[in-house]
Amino acid sequence: QVQLVETGGGLVQAGGSLRLSCAASGRTFYQMGWFRQAPGKEREFVAGISWIGSSTDYADSVKGRFTISRDNGKNTVYLQMNRLKPEDTAVYYCAAQSAYVYRRLREYDYWGQGTQVTVSS
Repeated sequence: QVQLVETGGGLVQAGGSLRLSCAASGRTFYQMGWFRQAPGKEREFVAGISWIGSSTDYADSVKGRFTISRDNGKNTVYLQMNRLKPEDTAVYYCAAQSAYVYRRLREYDYWGQGTQVTVSS
């Protein structure tokens, strides 16, 4: 069993930055992903990272602006978000999977409760 808790969301102006954290407890030998869900929209993939951090993947919409990383000593995964845009506004979720299919939502076994990110124009 894995428990995931996201923190770091908030309100930021367009062009600003935020760093989200996802603290994991329990078994942590998992690949991790970040997803987001805006009101009225489906949950979408943002970024994924392998267990040892050697492999990452990003949605085209965030590539070059967001960076996913992890510190296994702290059992924490991060999402550094730079040059934020109003369209990045959403609830951001972290998730864990034992497979290596970062973009496929249903492959994830565990989910956090989400943290709200709001980007004002």
